[in-house]
Amino acid sequence: MAVPKRKQSHSRTNLRRSNNSKMTAPTMVKCSRCGEYNLAHRVCSACGFYAGKEIIKKADA
Repeated sequence: MAVPKRKQSHSRTNLRRSNNSKMTAPTMVKCSRCGEYNLAHRVCSACGFYAGKEIIKKADA
């Protein structure tokens, strides 16, 4: 396996690790039909609708 020729400094290690905290949570949007929150541009898991059309038939509970 490849092995680094020189030890990486603490400064460079910390610069690399500083980007880990910049991750953001996925954007959630409210379903226009039922009001549940789900990921954007995906079929609603609660009612099965997307863009005003029924994509998945859901049994009414």
